[in-house]
Amino acid sequence: MSPEVQIFVVFAIFLVFLSVGMAVPFAIGIPAVIYLLFQGGFPALNSLGLVSWGSANSYVLTCVPLFIFMAEILRTSGLSNHIYSGLSKLVSRLPGGLLQTNIAGCAIFASVSGSSVTTAASIGGVALPQLTRRNYDRRLSAGSLAAGGTLGILIPPSFPMIVYGTFTETSVPKLFIAGVLPGILMTLFFMFYIGAHATIVPTIAPREPGPKSLREVVSALGEVVPFVFLIVGTLGGIYGGFVTTTEAAAIGCALALFLALVWGDFRMVDFVDAARTTIQFSGNILFIILSAYIFSYAISFAGVGEKVTIWVINLHLSRLEFFVALFVLYTILGCLMEGLGMIVVTVPLLFPILPNYGIDPIHFGVILVLFIELGQISPPIGINLFVIQSIWNGKLSDVVLGTIPFHLIMFLVLALIILLPELSMWLPHRM
Repeated sequence: MSPEVQIFVVFAIFLVFLSVGMAVPFAIGIPAVIYLLFQGGFPALNSLGLVSWGSANSYVLTCVPLFIFMAEILRTSGLSNHIYSGLSKLVSRLPGGLLQTNIAGCAIFASVSGSSVTTAASIGGVALPQLTRRNYDRRLSAGSLAAGGTLGILIPPSFPMIVYGTFTETSVPKLFIAGVLPGILMTLFFMFYIGAHATIVPTIAPREPGPKSLREVVSALGEVVPFVFLIVGTLGGIYGGFVTTTEAAAIGCALALFLALVWGDFRMVDFVDAARTTIQFSGNILFIILSAYIFSYAISFAGVGEKVTIWVINLHLSRLEFFVALFVLYTILGCLMEGLGMIVVTVPLLFPILPNYGIDPIHFGVILVLFIELGQISPPIGINLFVIQSIWNGKLSDVVLGTIPFHLIMFLVLALIILLPELSMWLPHRM
C-alpha cells in the first residue's frame, strides 16, 4: 500500500469514527496506532510508553484541573447569578437591554472559567428565563448567549490555549495575554451589533429602566467587584511575573472557594458536584492530550509533517493565501469536530510551516482559538448550540439562526487579527 493510500485510509477511518459518534480520544488514537502499524509494524509501537509518559509529564497541565475546579465552584455556588444581576442594572439602559448583559456577563465569567461550555451554561441558565419572561426576541437571545459563551476560550484563562501551548512548547502566559485585546474587541463588536440592531428594530428588546438611584448603582457594583477581585487575583500574578500558571490557578481556586462560602449558596453537596465534574472534564481533556501525542508521534514517525511542509512551500502561497486556505480548512473542520480535536489533528501538520510565512506561534495560537470559537457555534457539532437549546427548550434551528450575525462578526475580527497582528502581539511583546 502506497504512503498516499495509507494516509487516506487513516483519515477515512478517523472521519468514520467521528461520524458514528465515537469519543474524540478514541477517534484520534485508534487511527494513529493503525498508521504506526502501516509504517513500521509492531516494532513501531515500542515507543508508545515513552510517548504516553511525555503527554502527562508536563507541569503546565497541572493548571487544567485547577482552572476547571475554580469554574465549577462558581457555577455550583450560583455566583453567576450575582454577575448577571449586577451587570443587568449597570448596562441594561443601553440599546438591547438584557441582551447587552448577556455579552458583558459572558465576558466577565469567561475571565474566570476558561471554558466555552461552562460560560454558556452558567450565564444562559440565569439569563434565558428572564429574557423569555420579558419578551425579548427569542432567536437573538439564544444566539447572543451561544456566541457570548465562545468568549470563554478566547479571554484567558483558556483550555485550548493551555493545550496548544503544551503541545507546541509555546509560553502559556503569553498566549493568555495575547487573547486579551482580541477578546475585548470581540465583546465590544458583539455589544455594538446588539445596540445597533435594537435601535433599528426596537421590538427585539424592551427598554429597561436601569438603576433608579446612586444606591442601586453602588449595589450593582458590589455584585460585580468581587469577580474583578477574583480576575485580578488569578491572572494579575501571571502577567506580573509573580506566579506560574499553575500557581495562579491554585490561587483562583482558593479565592473562588472564599467567595462561594461568603457570598454564594455553597454547600457540601455542591463541593462534591464541582469535584466530580472537574474529574470528569479533566480526564476527558488529558485523554485527548494523550491521543494527541500518539497522533503527533505517528505523523512524525512517517515524516508526514516534512512532506506537507515541502508540498505547501511548493505551492508558493502568499501569506494572505495561506490564511485563506486555513480559513477554508478550519471552517470545514469546525462543522465536523470539537475544538481540542481540531488542535490535535492540524497543529502537528501546520506548526512546522509557520516559520516559512513568518507567523509567530503566539499569533497563530490566537487565530486557532478564533477558528475553534467559530466551531463552537457551527452546526452540526457546535456544542454551545446544544447547551443553549437544552436550557431554552426551543428549536435548535432558532439558536443556529440567532448566531448567524455573530458568525459574521467573528469573521471580521479574525480578518482584523490576521491583517493587524499587533492586535494580538502588542501585549505579549511587553510582558
